[in-house]
Amino acid sequence: MKLHTLRALFLALICTFSIPSFAAGIDINSATAEQISQEMKGIGPAKAQAIIDYRTVNGPFKSVEQLTEVKGIGPATVDKNRDLITVIAPAKVTQK
Repeated sequence: MKLHTLRALFLALICTFSIPSFAAGIDINSATAEQISQEMKGIGPAKAQAIIDYRTVNGPFKSVEQLTEVKGIGPATVDKNRDLITVIAPAKVTQK
């Protein structure tokens, strides 16, 4: 009986730590162009830089869908990467 319980526990641990949802993802509001091009499917260095440039001019992204406003990135690219992308609003700086 103990061997069966140990096997079940071992299997549960393997399943728990192999779930992709534990991956942190990539925050498109703070990631570098290099991080974006390495992590996102279908995004090379030029498109990654376009994301950074868009973010610099227009401010932080408010949603994943807003990526389609970047030239060269369409809905299909966003859909391929939806599970990888996070959009975290930058902390507001308060002045005294």
